[in-house]
Parts: sequence; structure tokens; C-alpha cells
Amino acid sequence: MKVLIYVGHPAQYHFFKHTIRKLKEDGNEVKLLIKTKDILELLLKEDGQEYQNIQDTFRKNTKWGILSASLKRAWAVYQIARSFKADLLAGTDSSIAQAGWLLRKPTITTLEDDVEVIKTFAKLTFPFTSNLLVPFVCRVGKWNAKKIGYAGYMKLAYLHPNYFTPDRSIVSSYGINQRFILIRLAKLSAHHDDGIKGLDRNLVDKVISTAENNGYQVFVSSETNLEERLKKYQLRIKHTDIHHVMAYASLLISDSQSMSVEAAMLGVPNLRFSDFAGRISVLEELENEYGLTIGIKTNEPQRLIDEEAKLLGMSDVRAEFQDRRKKMLDEKIDVTAFMTWFIENYPQSRRAQLDNPNYQFNFK
Repeated sequence: MKVLIYVGHPAQYHFFKHTIRKLKEDGNEVKLLIKTKDILELLLKEDGQEYQNIQDTFRKNTKWGILSASLKRAWAVYQIARSFKADLLAGTDSSIAQAGWLLRKPTITTLEDDVEVIKTFAKLTFPFTSNLLVPFVCRVGKWNAKKIGYAGYMKLAYLHPNYFTPDRSIVSSYGINQRFILIRLAKLSAHHDDGIKGLDRNLVDKVISTAENNGYQVFVSSETNLEERLKKYQLRIKHTDIHHVMAYASLLISDSQSMSVEAAMLGVPNLRFSDFAGRISVLEELENEYGLTIGIKTNEPQRLIDEEAKLLGMSDVRAEFQDRRKKMLDEKIDVTAFMTWFIENYPQSRRAQLDNPNYQFNFK
């Protein structure tokens, strides 16, 4: 089987990387396409992954820049998929859905955002894709007939215990041997981030002071260049080691939805400060069903500091979050195993899953 996969974000690559390995081990031919985005290409190089970059420069952060780049990617994916003679296309971008539709090939769109959060993406993608492979809780609006819901999360595909074990020696190799918190600052430049606010620098200063006053070391990871005064806190590690470091953090404070979900998958206490709080089904389930994350809107900055001090002052908070994580894992599936089965057995797998949604629990 020939499978064409496109990823446009580091977290999306992590989602697919074990599926790609399993597909290749099973004798399938896989072609991986990417675009230039944050540290995505560096991650693939560090992993020794074969890939083709179809957008080798950063796009302009304007509506026209976003649309123009999207159309160019769709044309590139179409040409490559036709030349590759792909049997199935999968990925996270409208270009996969549009190219597959033009080629009359089945497509699998993977995401975990609700349709109302990604309205533009949905308009460009949902009408053309064959399948929307999403967590059960995700809302896909009028395209529900295309939804293949699964009991899990995209981040669980690579942070499930079957695929990831935190390594303390990796963390120690960076000289991190005491209690620490991790602050993650997102760029907030995606099309669905329009008008969304997160952590400002004055609030970051208060977060740092609160942590240091409680005896914690502080590290900052940022998608943009840090101001000079924050550079002494900058986390300097290999990109592929971020989850090992995160796993041993006492607390993550972030305006990144993706990294907040990752912390929840690892059972790491985390506070997400963003206008997205209360709006995304996956994070709402993790917060309200499992207690694995706390969302705070940007009009409540003092609440963020209060919650930080509260969590840092709890001696058993990590053990409590690990117990909550165990409950979550007990109720979810091995997403990578399910994804690999779904691709390799398509279209029979689609029919099997629609006829019996509980079939997926064979992949525990």
C-alpha cells in the first residue's frame, strides 16, 4: 500500500511518527510531506526521518498569505500524490483533502479542534475529505457523517506508555536536577488564533517570581525570540527531548493548547492561560472529566498566579495528577495502533468502525 502523509506542525508529526514506522515495518510505502513551520524540520532531521518539504519558506501572516500558501500546497500535494500513485492520503491540512478529492483517492483528515474554532480550515477541508478521524468529543458540525470518532487524543498517539517512557538521565544531562516549572509561550499566529491573547510579559514576570519565591527553578520555552531579560531562563535542549523535560516538571504554565494537552497526557500539573479556555472540547474533557488541566481566561490574570501558588504549595499534587492520568489511560485506546489498523485495512476498517464503534477498544 502507498500512503502519502502531510504534517504541518511539530505536534502533528509526533502524532504520525509511530504510525509511519509501523506502516513501513508492515511493508507499506510511505511518503512524508511537510512545510516550514516552527521547529518541524529540525525535529525530522533529529529523528533521521525521510521527508519532502513542499513549502520551504515561512508564509506571510496575512489572510492572503495564508490562502496563497494553502493553494500552493494543495497543488504540490496533488502533483506528488499523482506521481507517487498514492492509494490513500492522510494528514492535517486542507491540501490533503483537496488533492485526494481531485484524484478520487480516499483521504483521512486528523484533527482535534472543534469546527467552530477552525471555521476557515473546515470550509477548505471538510467538504473534500473522506474521513474526519477525531476524538469522540470533537464537534464537526454538519459533516458528522464523515466523523470517525475514537476514544483518545492526538497527543496520546506519542505519549502513551506504549511509546514513551520519561528518562530522568536525559533531563539530568542538561544540568536540571532540582524542582522546576516550565513556561511555554506560543506564537499564536495560526489562522484560528486571530484575536486570541495569551501570556504577556508582565504576567510572565509574576509567574517567574511566584515560582522562585517557592523555591523552584524556572525554564522558558518560546516559539518566538525571547526578550533579553528572559534569556537567562531559556530552555536549551534538543527539540526531541522536550517531552522528557516536561514529564519531570512540577508545573507547566502555557498559552499553548497543544503543550497543555501533552502535559495532561503525562500527568503533569498544568495551567493554560488563553482566550481558548472553555472553548475546546478535548481540553474541556481533560479538565472536567479527568482533572488533568486547568484553563484560565486572559481576563483573570490574578487567578493564574493564585492557582500557580496553590499547586506549587501542594506536596502531593504530582501523585494526584498521576492517579488522574491512570484513570484517563484506562478509559482510552492506543491511538497509534488504531490509526495504523485503520489505514492498512481501509475501507473495510471504516465500515467496521461505523458498524461497531466499540471495535476500537481492541486497541488498548
